[in-house]
Amino acid sequence: MSKSESGLKLLPVVEQGCCAPLVAEPLTSEQSVDLAKAFKALGDPVRLRLLSLITSAQGESCVCDLTAAFDLTGPTISHHLKVLREAGLVGSERRGTWVYYWPRTETLSQLSGLLSAPGLVPGS
Repeated sequence: MSKSESGLKLLPVVEQGCCAPLVAEPLTSEQSVDLAKAFKALGDPVRLRLLSLITSAQGESCVCDLTAAFDLTGPTISHHLKVLREAGLVGSERRGTWVYYWPRTETLSQLSGLLSAPGLVPGS
């Protein structure tokens, strides 16, 4: 994996899913509604960081570990995790007192595949 100028790891794009890149063909109305929910969920810095923590764990993340990474209340973190779950970006399972989260790779692949723009010249 390579690193970008900001120091974030860049993941390889997996070309699969329901959606062709935007440059290949327009989205249907249904596709745009479904995908907008996921992009809207990622539009919040807390949710983006939560997703990053969950995906970088390479397995499952306990809500107890996720909450400790923020200076926010448990209910606030739970709300953000609910938004990510409802957008299809993470899956979850309750085990006793704790809830465990994992990335929904098929949704993440759809989003990254949608935004891939092979053949376009940067800045044009």
